[in-house]
Amino acid sequence: MNSSATDFLPLNGTDHIELYVSNALQAAYFYQVAFGFEPYAYKGLSTGSKEYESYVVKQDKVTMVLTSPMKGGTAAGLHIDKHGDGVKAIALWVDDAEHSYKETIKRGAVSNFEPKTIEDEHGKVVLSSIKLYGDTIHVFVERKDYKGVFLPGYKAWNNNLKTEPVGFKYIDHMVANVDWGEMNTWVDFYKNVMGFNQLISFDDKDISTEYTALMSKVMSNGNGRIKFPINEPAEGKKRSQIEEYLMFYGGSGVQHIAIATDDIMHTVSTLQSRGIDFLTVPSSYYEVLQERVGRIDESISQLAELGILVDRDDEGYLLQIFTKPLQSRPTMFFEIIQRKGAKSFGKGNFKALFEAIEREQAIRGTL
Repeated sequence: MNSSATDFLPLNGTDHIELYVSNALQAAYFYQVAFGFEPYAYKGLSTGSKEYESYVVKQDKVTMVLTSPMKGGTAAGLHIDKHGDGVKAIALWVDDAEHSYKETIKRGAVSNFEPKTIEDEHGKVVLSSIKLYGDTIHVFVERKDYKGVFLPGYKAWNNNLKTEPVGFKYIDHMVANVDWGEMNTWVDFYKNVMGFNQLISFDDKDISTEYTALMSKVMSNGNGRIKFPINEPAEGKKRSQIEEYLMFYGGSGVQHIAIATDDIMHTVSTLQSRGIDFLTVPSSYYEVLQERVGRIDESISQLAELGILVDRDDEGYLLQIFTKPLQSRPTMFFEIIQRKGAKSFGKGNFKALFEAIEREQAIRGTL
């Protein structure tokens, strides 16, 4: 383990995720109605922002910023044109944004913007930012001197829409898809520039089906609050899900956001009732589930009905399920995960999951 991980870049958690989307107002409505996020903050014409409009939605510790351009030719507009709706910024909550910036730049990070202080009547926030894979960025957020809603420049937003949370708690991990041969480049970046440790590694023998393969390594910060699996394609007979993502996204980017829940049965059944589509596995998966994972608290017939997958490691077990893509392009999706001791990422489910993705790819004509 890299003992210096907690020394030069202490991270308190994920502050927020910013998505660039073509219609922030409608996207915010979708995340409120379907996923139960609450309206939280707004920035736009009425707050003095002439170029971008942002709606911020929140559920427990998960905060999402949905940003759209209000005129042509903006950086966000060009991002959307290239990638479609997707994650632009993974914002990390730190005690010292200037220190975080200097330490990562010193170790080889490329600057996105230098430390800057933004303020309003509620106090000040210090932000800094470094570049990541593709057009993705990390933003360091220091908010200890701020008492207002979200960030300076935003105002509280309440649209009188009655939202019902689905049980989201926090972001468990976020997965990147990177281009051929780039996985180790970004593994080294997280190790050397940000002081992360490699938790786990999967190669194409671990993650392959009859047709497609991929490789993956999981990076984690010192206190384990931030985890980033990084995937790259591997040679297979047909086009893998990673290749499909790279083709439609126009390069490397965030493939999925895994959100933790304490009651996956409730979360998934609620989401399904609100029209969210999930990947499904054949019923044969559940016929051998008991012998593969041993005794679990949940009813296997209920798991089968909802399509929830189960895997066990030395520490316990986990339950997980994956939505279908949440925008027009077959790119970003959500994972819902409940950990019952397990620290791993569902290796035992990879084959079933990727075969499910391949069935969707075949329907899309992109396999």
